[in-house]
Amino acid sequence: MAVGKEIRGKIKSVENTKKITKAMEMVAASKMRKAQERMRAARPYSDKIRNIAANLATANPEYTHPFLVKQDTAKTVGFIVVTTDKGLCGGLNTNALRLVTAKVRDLESKGNKIEAVAIGNKGLGFLNRIGAKVVSHAVQLGDTPHLDKLIGPVKVLLDAYQEGKLDAVYLVYTKFINTMKQEPMLEQLLPLAGERMQADKGNHSWDYIYEPEAQTVIDELLVRYVEALVYQAVAENLASEQSARMVAMKSASDNAGSVIGELKLIYNKTRQAAITKELSEIVAGAAAV
Repeated sequence: MAVGKEIRGKIKSVENTKKITKAMEMVAASKMRKAQERMRAARPYSDKIRNIAANLATANPEYTHPFLVKQDTAKTVGFIVVTTDKGLCGGLNTNALRLVTAKVRDLESKGNKIEAVAIGNKGLGFLNRIGAKVVSHAVQLGDTPHLDKLIGPVKVLLDAYQEGKLDAVYLVYTKFINTMKQEPMLEQLLPLAGERMQADKGNHSWDYIYEPEAQTVIDELLVRYVEALVYQAVAENLASEQSARMVAMKSASDNAGSVIGELKLIYNKTRQAAITKELSEIVAGAAAV
């Protein structure tokens, strides 16, 4: 029964694969809870510093930070692309990188050049494949991203914008909605005087008391604000990654179970056909005698 032996080998192989995907699903579920807690813990800080930065940007009209000034002379646009270091997480990276591709094509059609910072192995590989200029990157961040590992690569684009070498900086990541839904996002990071700042500006007409002076406080705070946005994006992307991986591995385990059921059915039919054939040969032999 060479055919039956071959089917048994396939069943065993799929069962081993199912054990792996089930284990990966359990690991992703455990990491997902921690990633969600970290993401939710960062949200209040991100929201508060956004509110303060929005008020500071409008409360001191005699000084304008370079991050608030719109530029259109450099003809170069920066991208911060946040992806995962590992795969097996469904279409998470594909959906985010599709947004990058569409935006890059639109900008290049208008004569703009592209400079990018890659956070995550998948994004770094993608940017290298499409021939984008990668000025810095951060990979292997692990399950707990640290701000000090992100500041260096991101600062390259922030300094370039301050020097007038970039017209705008965009941030691409995957926002965590819930366990079953993650939404790819493409947001304008610089200049800050966009929808994000306008939405938080409100109708405040008060000003702060600055110490030592307004320019120093605004300079420091807006840099911290941009760094907080990038860290929040990485935290959101990490929570989305673990959720997507858990769902993908559960789907893989379910599909493996279906394949095992189909292979066992084929194996039983093959075995039954072989037994029936042997019985028929025995009966035919006995009748001939």
